[in-house]
Amino acid sequence: MLDVRDAWAAATAQVEKWRQPVVVQSVRSAAAATVAYVIALHLSPEPAPLTAPLTALLVVQVTLYATLTTSWRRVNSVVTGVVIAIGFSALVGLTWWSLGLIILASLAVGHLVRVSEFVPEVAISAMLVLGVTRVGDTAWARVVETLIGAVVGLGTNVLFAPPVWVSEAAESIEDLARRIRQLMLRIGEEAAGRAPLEEATARLYEARRLDHDIVQVDAALRQAEDSLKLNPRVREGLLYRIVLRTGLDTLEICTVVLRVLARTLADFAKERDPQRWLEPETGAVLEQLLSEIGNAIVSFAVLVTTDVSRSAENAEARLAAELTTAAATRDKLAQLLLEEIQREPGHWQLRGAILTEVNRILDELDIEHRSRRLFEELDRSTREQRERRSRVTRLRQRMGVVRLPRRNHRAPSGRST
Repeated sequence: MLDVRDAWAAATAQVEKWRQPVVVQSVRSAAAATVAYVIALHLSPEPAPLTAPLTALLVVQVTLYATLTTSWRRVNSVVTGVVIAIGFSALVGLTWWSLGLIILASLAVGHLVRVSEFVPEVAISAMLVLGVTRVGDTAWARVVETLIGAVVGLGTNVLFAPPVWVSEAAESIEDLARRIRQLMLRIGEEAAGRAPLEEATARLYEARRLDHDIVQVDAALRQAEDSLKLNPRVREGLLYRIVLRTGLDTLEICTVVLRVLARTLADFAKERDPQRWLEPETGAVLEQLLSEIGNAIVSFAVLVTTDVSRSAENAEARLAAELTTAAATRDKLAQLLLEEIQREPGHWQLRGAILTEVNRILDELDIEHRSRRLFEELDRSTREQRERRSRVTRLRQRMGVVRLPRRNHRAPSGRST
């Protein structure tokens, strides 16, 4: 665990100063659009070549990986639209029916050439080119402006690497952990008191809404993962992705188990309404245990998102102490639940489910379990990279084997003559 943590700290130290990627991205986009416009003024026959800055603005995405894929799709969409417009201009002029037909044809062809989100751009390019008198000059100018914007956008990301979004993803993970803790505290308070069935059902709905939070955090993490691809500023991009991704996976499992726990307590409240869910002492211990687990979840999130070695050590020590305390409280809760089952065996399944669910969360947060899973993901990713390299190597070898017999075949024939 120490080696992984040290590597994580060394990797994140490289991007410590990039704490405002939104500002950085805005400046980069404005600069790229301006440069593209200045270049297009000298190369395009149009008096106001706005296609170039527009393309540059769209191409300079938040990640270098997205920029490369977006540039190709946008240039492809514009060229396709121009070709369609040239073909239509040779046959018909601009009328209401030709406009509808060219839009329909452009959208259909856009899906065929797989330009993804730039399918409308095919139709837009075709309409703009078809609507002018000098179709040839305008078509050429639009292609040139698009290429200028794409080249400037790519050059901007090559010379000035895009910002990384790791800190934003880390903040999202920590916010999710705090929301989980707050829900655990509310569930524990109600379990310790005489809460009505409506409140238990409300907590269940809150637990279900955490699924939407997971989706939002996953989107932020995907953006962070893309920002690490092909980014020269980051050396340990693989480690970044694995540490944050496995951390979010653990929190997602905890969220699912918490939803099951809320469902169990709602069923328990329904069966025992209007009585207490649990005995006063058992409810108090469950409240204490959920509070301790909530604190451990926050410490776990801090551990997987921290970028300073000393902070990671403190977070790991705090997490280990909180898990030890929670385990002792869990043992006490197990004894109390057993005593309740002996006195009232009618709801032993629900009481046993409560213990099973808190055990599952504690197991997911266990430091050894976390380290083992992290190393497994690292090994799997490394193995996949080796397999990809081996496939490329085998392909090169096969190409060499195909050429080799041709050379050997000519040599004997030359000696025989």
